[in-house]
Amino acid sequence: MKARNIPFVKLVDIQESENSLSLEYKEDVLNHVKTIHASAQFTLAETQSGVYLQSLFPELEGKVIPLLRDAKIKYKKPAECSIVTFADVTQESLEKFQAQFSKKGRASIEVNVVVQDANDVVTAQATFSWFVTKIV
Repeated sequence: MKARNIPFVKLVDIQESENSLSLEYKEDVLNHVKTIHASAQFTLAETQSGVYLQSLFPELEGKVIPLLRDAKIKYKKPAECSIVTFADVTQESLEKFQAQFSKKGRASIEVNVVVQDANDVVTAQATFSWFVTKIV
């Protein structure tokens, strides 16, 4: 599934490129001090984590239900211009997920996301814990 097919993603107007998601600096996503709202940054980062998870396991699309279980985010600097996200998973987390999923048909994995602005300033860092289970 493309991120842009998710109704809330359309509402917030998240843009999708080959390896990342982005959010323009515009009135609709700003807070009271004219920086990108924390909830908009969270939405962007959470969506990136799901897109990245899907890219890791394309063979599971339509065969599993991924559910977000936990999220931790730290806001580092105000987002004063457009922002973009980058995600990764540690090799250890990936191997643990694959072993558990192949054994039990369900597993958890953590996806790390960095949000940075157009000037390469990190505005937020987050970790999203996903639980993935086969559709019965």
